[in-house]
Amino acid sequence: MKRLAVFLILLLLVVGFLGWAISQDAGYVLISYDRFRYESSFWIFVGLVAALWLLAVVVHWTLGVLHASGALVNPWSRRHHARRIAKASRSGLRELAEGQWSQALGHLRTAAEHDRQPLVHYLGAARAASELGEYEQSDELLRKAREREPEAGLAVGLTQAQLQIARGQYAEARASLDALHNEHPRHPQVLILLQQLHVQLQDWPALCRLLPELRKHRVLPPARLNDLEVLAWTAALEQAGQAQLVPSDEARQGLEQRWQTVPGSLRNEPAIVRAYADGLSRLGAQDKAEEVLHAAIKRQFDNRLVERYGRVEGRDPARQLANAEGWLKAQPDNAELLLALGRLSLRNALWGKARDYLEASLAIEHRADTCAELARLLAQLGDNERSNRLFQEGLVLLDQSGAGTLPVLSR
Repeated sequence: MKRLAVFLILLLLVVGFLGWAISQDAGYVLISYDRFRYESSFWIFVGLVAALWLLAVVVHWTLGVLHASGALVNPWSRRHHARRIAKASRSGLRELAEGQWSQALGHLRTAAEHDRQPLVHYLGAARAASELGEYEQSDELLRKAREREPEAGLAVGLTQAQLQIARGQYAEARASLDALHNEHPRHPQVLILLQQLHVQLQDWPALCRLLPELRKHRVLPPARLNDLEVLAWTAALEQAGQAQLVPSDEARQGLEQRWQTVPGSLRNEPAIVRAYADGLSRLGAQDKAEEVLHAAIKRQFDNRLVERYGRVEGRDPARQLANAEGWLKAQPDNAELLLALGRLSLRNALWGKARDYLEASLAIEHRADTCAELARLLAQLGDNERSNRLFQEGLVLLDQSGAGTLPVLSR
């Protein structure tokens, strides 16, 4: 309101001044050129100039309105073209997130073909095509993405590797990731995809070779990396300990070589030691397996290693039993150790001692394998009634645990 009042006051002052000036003197303007002659009062000339200026302003404004209207009305105008691309992009990205692959493919491909920065659209369209099983079209879209934006080779390569893994094209994925790894050896996502691929292929030696890079570049959280190291080396040793078609001597040599590559910081891990000992046992080197387990348990007592120690057949069963009984002083109520002692006593034909150890283990922890060992011993001693009852209890425990198979008895 204040601005309007000020404007009206100024307008009245200007009009009053002009009226006063015109009443004082009309003035005179003469313009003559060749045969052209124009004459009028000064104030009429000023009014004419003002009218021409106002007409020019009106014409300019009208042309601007007509141009804007034409852009709005014309479906092929630049404005409409940009709006169509933006709409296709928004729709395609939303449909991609919603899993509407067919619609997303159409919209994103349209956006990619007309946008100045088509990378995101090409990558999204390639994923949608891959989800639809249109693998050739997916690869073609990735090829176009490389052509349109050559500097985005890493992004395109990562997308291609991810899609190949999702399709089960592991050989192609490995080739893609190896190429990316050579070009970008420190890139976290390249290393993560390589790690995932090795796990998927169960290529444990390759994963073990990759682990130092994962740790060096801090690709994974420390706790997760520690777990991955134990998993990889355990699986690698288990794989090396499988005889299969390879002669046992050659297989054992391969297992020993694999063990020598295990980092020193991991050689005391119970799971890794157990995998190594199991491989030795499987390849006929039970005496070496007993030595490995005994040394590991002396360094760090672990129930999993004790359980294996009770199963393995060392060179001297009596000495093996004595070693285990030595641990009993520090672990008098350890059900796993008592079970191992029962098995070792059976191997030494000490039936009474074996029964005592197995009874003590069963009293501490009711386990299916303890029931089976004691049931077998009681059957041998002639106590068939309790032996059958223990077998039944063991089957119930197996059913409750979901194991589904009878426990392996000691020999």
